[in-house]
Parts: sequence; C-alpha cells; structure tokens
Amino acid sequence: MAEHANVYPLRREPKREQPQREPQPEPRPRERQAQEPLWREVLGRRLRVLRQEQQETLSETAGRAGISPQYLSEIERGRKEPSSEMIAALAGALGTTLIDLTEQVAIDLRRQLSRASRTLANHTRAGRTRPGDILALAA
Repeated sequence: MAEHANVYPLRREPKREQPQREPQPEPRPRERQAQEPLWREVLGRRLRVLRQEQQETLSETAGRAGISPQYLSEIERGRKEPSSEMIAALAGALGTTLIDLTEQVAIDLRRQLSRASRTLANHTRAGRTRPGDILALAA
C-alpha cells in the first residue's frame, strides 16, 4: 500500500524593499610593497647579467649547470625559485661562488629598496601619490 502525503507550500511574507547600498569596489589583489622586491626576481636578473657578461647562451650555461635552458630562462625571469643546490650549480657554471653571488644579490636588493624608498618619499612629500604609484615602483 502506497503512502500518500499532502504537501502545502509555505506562506512567504512579501519581500521588503531593502535600502539601496552603494556597490562595493572589488577587492584588489594584494599589491606587492615597493619596499621589498622578491629575492627570486633579483637573483634572476643577477644571473642573467652574469651570463650575458660572459656572452653565453641559455643553453651553454644551463648545460654546465645540469638544467634545461627553459628552466634557466624561468629562473632568470623570476618565475621559479631554485633550490640552494641549483643556485650553487648556476654560480659554478658562471664562474663565481655561491657566497659571491649571494652578496651581489644582497647589494642589488639594497639598491632597489633604497631607490624605491626615495621615489616613494618624493611622491608622498609632493602629495602626488596615486593608487598605481606603489605598483609602478615595484616594477
């Protein structure tokens, strides 16, 4: 024997008009602070400078370091963060030591930080800071 149930819709109260809210702006993705560039990007630029000073191709340097040219390219562009062993291999392939490479990257980081701080201070003092200024300084 089948059971049977009566189903009745629930009564709903009429919708109340809610006050119109001003639309909220979309939250922006977190902008990188100009004061602190990414280490992997500065390392990549330094590796590229060293390689180009020696007038070497990606393939030549990558071959000596034991990595693919594509991976070296991604490291140089700051897309990949290599392990310490990989950085040491790249330093050796470029005829430098890990400590010398690290010191050069640290100097580059300090220089970028100093430059970004001065530029930011100049914009702030002049009252010309705009929303895109921080992002422009990070580039």
